[in-house]
Amino acid sequence: MPRPALLAHDIVRHLGGRRVLDGVSLTAAPGRRIGLIGENGAGKSTLLRVLAGVDEPDAGTVTRPGDLGFLHQEMPFDAGSTVADVLHEALREARRDLAELDRLGELLASTPEDEPGHRELLDRYGSLLEQSQDRESWDADRRATLVLDGLGLGAVGHDRALGSLSGGQRGRLALAALLVRRPTALLLDEPTNHLDDGAATFLEEQVRALPGIVVAASHDRAFLDAVCTDLVDLDPAVDGPVRYGGDYSAYLSEKHAERERWEQRFSEEQQEMFELRRSVGVTAHRVAPDRGRTDNEKMGYGHRAGRVQSQISRRVRNAARRLAELERSRVPEPPRPLRFAARDLATPTEEGPLPLVCLREVRVPGRLALDVLEVAAADRLLVTGGNGVGKSTLLAVLAGRLTVEGRVRRRPGLTVGLLAQDSVFERPERTVRDTYELSLGPARAEAVPLGSLGLMHDADLDKPVGELSVGQRRRLALALLVACPPQLLLLDEPTNHLSPRLCDELEEALGTGPGAIVVASHDRWLRRRWHGRELRLEADHDRPLEAPRFRL
Repeated sequence: MPRPALLAHDIVRHLGGRRVLDGVSLTAAPGRRIGLIGENGAGKSTLLRVLAGVDEPDAGTVTRPGDLGFLHQEMPFDAGSTVADVLHEALREARRDLAELDRLGELLASTPEDEPGHRELLDRYGSLLEQSQDRESWDADRRATLVLDGLGLGAVGHDRALGSLSGGQRGRLALAALLVRRPTALLLDEPTNHLDDGAATFLEEQVRALPGIVVAASHDRAFLDAVCTDLVDLDPAVDGPVRYGGDYSAYLSEKHAERERWEQRFSEEQQEMFELRRSVGVTAHRVAPDRGRTDNEKMGYGHRAGRVQSQISRRVRNAARRLAELERSRVPEPPRPLRFAARDLATPTEEGPLPLVCLREVRVPGRLALDVLEVAAADRLLVTGGNGVGKSTLLAVLAGRLTVEGRVRRRPGLTVGLLAQDSVFERPERTVRDTYELSLGPARAEAVPLGSLGLMHDADLDKPVGELSVGQRRRLALALLVACPPQLLLLDEPTNHLSPRLCDELEEALGTGPGAIVVASHDRWLRRRWHGRELRLEADHDRPLEAPRFRL
């Protein structure tokens, strides 16, 4: 029996007075793993919610398999429920299928082949057997243990209440429940959030092994490169959303070529329309009925007038007709993409023998234990490690935002800027433009206009900050930092919630320029391309797990 596809046709969805999805169509066949990419606000999460049936489209239709799993829907449990409750629900379908197969098998064994109901029983048994094989129902309990271990939850007791788990642990448990279920269609929104390297690699292996449909919205370029058979770019394009065959690396080269083709088509059409308008205007003037004859035209005017005017009139009509056709079906102007354009992310300081910051025997009880670290004037330092090893804590110590045990020395007058993981603004009712100007002061805001940094669209400048998406708020926070570059710039997971294109451009900026930059990141794509120093924090198993130390 053929497996059902996931089909969306001409989907339209409005949110807050804005058309987020405009005639989007998607066909996802079993075995295809489709990545959704685009700028923040392009409609990735909105499309997933419509595909899942959580939100209804304003127009268009969706045909979905009956067995569909959506990451955001997979924790319908209160805080008092336990990990065991979640696993029991995830295993329920597999256990039900096996019980039903046993029942049907017994019925088949006791029903003669020549009886009328035998054929129907055989068909039901065959259909359920195929479904159970797809779900690997016989292996479900072992798979549950494997998945929990792979996602870093193997040590979490099954009697633990969900309310006692961290947000990251709850997110991983929801993901684990989906992988245990193995639904026919799996919809994932930023599935690698809260995953360390080992868990992310495990997830990629699990997703690649699924026989059904996968649609994932993700900013994780390494995940997209490892998993996807197709990518759908929801950013504006000349003919609407574009589907690219292949992984993220293939998409990068094709996307660049596609943008160049669009710009060329637009430029050539604009030139043709200009020439047609000019032609229509000039030739129409020449055949104007009240235009006087020039001296050169008077000889033979009567003899040739009718023929010449007829030819020119035909030329005018043809040009006008072509111009009308172009204006009806004109190529839209390519929107100006966000292009990270900050010249320098940090400000230079005198090289000198003294480091900008020097840490000795620093302790933050339960969070960080660090023997020595120095940050030089032009340093590029990448801080890596698993969840909970103290990366964010270390940045907060360098920024002077935590009281610590041990010695912390900073160069006198050192300016420090920190991009935290959560971008919170005290006055959410203020517009983006006002927040930027009031934070920097009028002179600096005028010297470095927000629009010049390539981090915010012009259409968003007059929105209240409280109405921005998480990614938009993060871009605004980054803009405030780079508009007035500090001598030491600290970036905590800087590529979170940024589009792949902006991530690529930000990474390029990190590697050049003056000043010191310290980055804490899980981003595997960024780390593979890092050319500076690296400090890996690891839990010291001779100490309590919650007191990490570092290893070079």
